[in-house]
Amino acid sequence: MRALLDPAFSEFLLNIGNGTQTIDEDALITIPTSMLIDKHSKSASLDALINSVYPNIQSFSSSCALNHAILTTKNIFVDEINDLLIQKFPGEPTEYSSFDETIDPNDQTQHEDFLHSLTPNGMPPHRLFLKPNTPIILLRNLNPTEGLCNGTRLICRDLRSNVIHAEIAFGDFVGKEVFIH
Repeated sequence: MRALLDPAFSEFLLNIGNGTQTIDEDALITIPTSMLIDKHSKSASLDALINSVYPNIQSFSSSCALNHAILTTKNIFVDEINDLLIQKFPGEPTEYSSFDETIDPNDQTQHEDFLHSLTPNGMPPHRLFLKPNTPIILLRNLNPTEGLCNGTRLICRDLRSNVIHAEIAFGDFVGKEVFIH
């Protein structure tokens, strides 16, 4: 997405792909300083990154969700960034908890904390916090014929205890209101 809107970034990516980007003595690519966020602590760096990508998060609009994203290497970092972003959004959070059960009910208390710590690929965390007007992305195909497939971007419109009322924000079904249980 950024490559479409940022010619300097596009040129940087093309130079890497063509093998013409300058490298240092260890054969590492030097990232231009204009693409770096320079802070000294981890929390200051994350705050600066979030403020750079989402400068007006208090007055967030759905068009911002379509044109901005933070990519990272590991799911644990995704969870950390998502938690920080949700805290910055206006409104009261709604908590959704997974229902984890062991096959043998006698083992439930013994393994419950372990089950809650797992976040397999393609699954949300055990405790998911959402606020109205926050963007979300589906991780599974729920109903592809209705536009609810892996990667669909939505905007939360109303949050109830067992249902998320959302609006599809991109693609062939843009503007369609859906309910995710």
